[in-house]
Amino acid sequence: MEAIPVAPVRWHPCYRIVASRFPPISLFENVADPADLDAVHAIEAMTNDRLRDEVGDLALVPPEYRVSGPGTSAIMAAFTHLNPEGSRFSDGSFGLFYAGNTVETAVAETRHHRSRFMARTRELAQELDMRVYAVDLDATLHDIRALHEDPPALYAPDDCAAGQALARSLRARGADGVAYRSVRHPGGECAAVFRPRLLSQCRQERHLCYVWDGRAITAVYEKRAFG
Repeated sequence: MEAIPVAPVRWHPCYRIVASRFPPISLFENVADPADLDAVHAIEAMTNDRLRDEVGDLALVPPEYRVSGPGTSAIMAAFTHLNPEGSRFSDGSFGLFYAGNTVETAVAETRHHRSRFMARTRELAQELDMRVYAVDLDATLHDIRALHEDPPALYAPDDCAAGQALARSLRARGADGVAYRSVRHPGGECAAVFRPRLLSQCRQERHLCYVWDGRAITAVYEKRAFG
C-alpha cells in the first residue's frame, strides 16, 4: 500500500443522516460538562431501565474524548451504539462518525446502506423519515482521497476488509480518522472520524423521506412545513 499522508480537514459543515426515530439523547444534551457523564448516567440508570438502550455503551468512549451539551447526541451516539456487522472502517468493535462533505453525498451513502438493510430484512413498502445533521469537523485525517491501489481494495464496493484493517491500525496509533472518496457518490468526499471531540456545532439541518417500494429506495424528498 502507498504511504498515507495526513491532511487538515475543516468542513464547516459536513453532513450526517440518521433515522428520525432516534430522538436526541437527554443525557448527552443536558449535561454541561463531559466529565460528569459517568456520575449522571449512574444516578439516572437507577430509575430509568431504558437508559442503557438510549445512551448505548458510554465506556466505549474514553472520558477525555467525550462531548456533551446541546446538539451532541448525534455525535456521541455514533460512538456508543455499535453496528455489529461493521462498516467500511469499523469491524464492529468500535464506533465512529461517518459524514459526507455535502448533503448529496450523505444521501447517496445512506440511501445505499439503508436499501441493503431493508432488502435483507425483507421490509414491506414504506416511507422512512430521516434527519440531516450539519456538523463542523476540524481534524487532521489520514487522506486516501488521492490514493490509488491496484486493485483498489480500500474502495471495494462490498468488501470492507481492507478499510477495517487500516482503521484498526490507525486508531491504535491515535489517529483522528480517514478522509476518503465516496464509494456511492462520484465526486463526493467522506470522513470517518475516530473521536467525538473533533466534531462540534451539531445542529438539525432538514428532514428527508426515503421511499422504499419493497425492493429499492426509489425516491428521496425533503419534508417541509407548509405555510
